[in-house]
Amino acid sequence: MTVHSEKHGQHAEEHRQPRYEFDRHAPQYRDRFDTITDEMHRRCPIAWSPTYGGHWVAAGSREVFSLARSENVSSDHDPNGERRGYHGITIPFPETGIPIRNGILEMDPPEQRLWRQVLNPYLSPAAVQRWIPLVDEVVRASLDDRIESGSIDFVDDLANIVPAVLTLAMLGIRLDKWQLYCEPAHASVYTPPNSPDTPRVRRMHEAMGLDLLTNLIEVRERPRPGIVNELAHTEIDGVRPPDIEILGMLGLLIGGGFDTTTALTAHALEWLSDHPDQRAALSAERDLLLNSATEEFLRFFTPAPGDGRTISADCEYAGTSFKEGERLWLSWAMANRDPQLFPDPNTVDLERKGNRHFSFGLGIHRCIGSNVARTVFKRMVIAVLDRMPDFRCDPDGAVHYDTIGVIQGMRKLPATFTPGPRLGPGVDETLETLQRICDEQRLADPVTVRRDSAEI
Repeated sequence: MTVHSEKHGQHAEEHRQPRYEFDRHAPQYRDRFDTITDEMHRRCPIAWSPTYGGHWVAAGSREVFSLARSENVSSDHDPNGERRGYHGITIPFPETGIPIRNGILEMDPPEQRLWRQVLNPYLSPAAVQRWIPLVDEVVRASLDDRIESGSIDFVDDLANIVPAVLTLAMLGIRLDKWQLYCEPAHASVYTPPNSPDTPRVRRMHEAMGLDLLTNLIEVRERPRPGIVNELAHTEIDGVRPPDIEILGMLGLLIGGGFDTTTALTAHALEWLSDHPDQRAALSAERDLLLNSATEEFLRFFTPAPGDGRTISADCEYAGTSFKEGERLWLSWAMANRDPQLFPDPNTVDLERKGNRHFSFGLGIHRCIGSNVARTVFKRMVIAVLDRMPDFRCDPDGAVHYDTIGVIQGMRKLPATFTPGPRLGPGVDETLETLQRICDEQRLADPVTVRRDSAEI
């Protein structure tokens, strides 16, 4: 991955300067992230990469900020060729699979705004706040299943479970189906296309999609609280959206609700294990440090490293000329390490002030689930600090995703700790109880209908 100049050959290529061979899917990108990021910040905060058919890469914080908010940059995915044929947020664009949009992330206004208005009553700060008692019960049960053993895998036994259960609860899908959704949601991200495991992952994903469709059909016949029900009965600009659009929206909520929070939690716990003094300080001063620490972990680890866009009109920014139809990668992760915005950016500072990180995106496409992610992350970390205060992660057993092209995640994070007492039943029994509470208290109703917190 090196910068190099280009002789002015074909006229159509003259504006694509400077060039930098950037491949965020390559394993060495994760291994050399700091070096590559520093080089791009110093030499080419915007560059043209010939990889994946050619696309622009924005690495600098000012460049990412401006382009993410530009009216000349589109997120639209047009799988049926009804508009301009753009390919949404994925680079490289997958040539196989069902032609489906990735929810509001692959829509432009005014359509994007109308869909977002439908989801806001389920994902606003007030809507998320009422789920905290349920989240705490799932966290408690997950830790209770391991607390007496003195060992845990923070991914499999905690960080995979809690976001998955909450996401299904908000959707209005049975909580005991969390594994049906969890494994394909994660495996589809970390399994490369040429892996021998790809057919198995595809089958799991198809099973998840079939269950989603089944839930969609069920709520049309027998309405029940939840986002699935809301989308099944909503109209966008006076028109009922087709099921394929609804499934794309649900797929976005599942992907965003599951893997990103899992990734953030795993990396934060791994870092706290490696820095026991900082862990002790965070635990002792949580009222002062927890919020700033959460934002710093989000900045430093950036669970979703970036998004693709399409240039929608010929334009120029900071001396760089863009042509309509060209692809653009906005790197939230590299912008989060820009020393012009973040002093000492490659160091975790749990007290960092004015942390205006890019980890939830910018502008109209800023992550609609950010309130969920922050809340679930904090409840998991607090519980671990309280009940497993001396945990030590096993560096030899930790398994990071091979690449950070889609999610900077972890598959395994084993740890040991001093055993403690159980406080209640485990996950399976707890989910049975919580399902009854969700149904009886109609917890999945929108905040416009129900504002009270869950009573456990």
